[in-house]
Amino acid sequence: MDYSQTLEYLFKQLPMYQRVGQAAYKTDLTNTLQLCEILEHPETGFRSIHVAGTNGKGSTSHMLASVLQQAGYRVGLYTSPHLKDFRERIKINGEMIPEDEVIRFVEQFRHEFEAIQLSFFEWTVGLAFHYFTREKVDIAVIETGMGGRLDSTNVVVPEVSVITNIGYDHTQFLGDTLEKIAGEKAGIIKPGVPVIIGEEQAETKAVFTSKAQAKGCSIQFASRLETGYETDLKGFYQRSNIKTVVATLNQMKTLGWKIPDEAIRIGLTRVVANTGLMGRWQQIGTRPKIICDTGHNESGIRMIVDQLNQEDYQRLRMVFGAVNDKAIDQVLALLPLNADYYFCKADLPRALDAGELQKQAAGFQLSGRVYPSVKAAFEAAREESSEDDLIFVGGSTFVVAEVL
Repeated sequence: MDYSQTLEYLFKQLPMYQRVGQAAYKTDLTNTLQLCEILEHPETGFRSIHVAGTNGKGSTSHMLASVLQQAGYRVGLYTSPHLKDFRERIKINGEMIPEDEVIRFVEQFRHEFEAIQLSFFEWTVGLAFHYFTREKVDIAVIETGMGGRLDSTNVVVPEVSVITNIGYDHTQFLGDTLEKIAGEKAGIIKPGVPVIIGEEQAETKAVFTSKAQAKGCSIQFASRLETGYETDLKGFYQRSNIKTVVATLNQMKTLGWKIPDEAIRIGLTRVVANTGLMGRWQQIGTRPKIICDTGHNESGIRMIVDQLNQEDYQRLRMVFGAVNDKAIDQVLALLPLNADYYFCKADLPRALDAGELQKQAAGFQLSGRVYPSVKAAFEAAREESSEDDLIFVGGSTFVVAEVL
């Protein structure tokens, strides 16, 4: 197979949560453990930082990777989902895994993996861990997918476990209270491994402290930390992520990692250059100003709306789409009333029909037109905008991906 055929095989022959949702979700780690056995336990071949959380775990992971790279380490980075290129998920020092590595891995292990019916995400975790081990990275920053306890990445024993925050997302899998969701995320806490919690929340603090105590771990809440660092990542929400990153790096220093303050300062201001991160309050146009952001759940949208309220514009135009397996009432209730909406459907099975989205939005006094595609909605917003308008693109990672 060539690269495009290999990707087609991965995307279409295997269940993929990004595309089909619940059918791809696994309720235990049996397959992942079998995968590790087949690959001769690559999860033990590199040191790591494990990052979970409802929001901010992608930005936090990229910040950590950027600083560690700036400090002179060879750094693996595993994140999900990707926006434009599958290989965004697996990088070393900001460079995506080569196409031929993906082809070789799939060809080498295809028949063994088919026998145990791996999901797309399990395949990808196996590829990342195999690649990081073979390339002898000094450390890898590993972002969980959806949860923690049952996540395929949860076979690593990291240097530090990081949980950014807890909000309502994927409640059909993780639970319908913050305490239940925190319990799932806390599943990444390992015996004796230090724990950093990004935000101290009344509903979840006891969940984390009791889990850390049971596992014999030190625990720190990063929101108490004062830092003077800046980052090139825009968005008010990055202030909290910076605290999480600095607390994690301080913990790494106590474990013997050499991370100069200058590496932290420079690394945090070179996240995009060092790692290629996209889609976090990213400005992709001026006059009119065009902003896109992948925030998609209640707490993520709340932060986006807070930032939109600080922007100056003549009219606000929202190119907006959602997925069909999440309750979006909480999101719609937060969206600004003083905006023109361009409702659209991303090109994947999980995407919510744009007409249905318009209907649900009308219940929250949000008005706008329906478009047959993200591209059509985006082009209409640009054509109708004056130079002083603001166009925001979001609601779903996959809407953002089609605009970048």
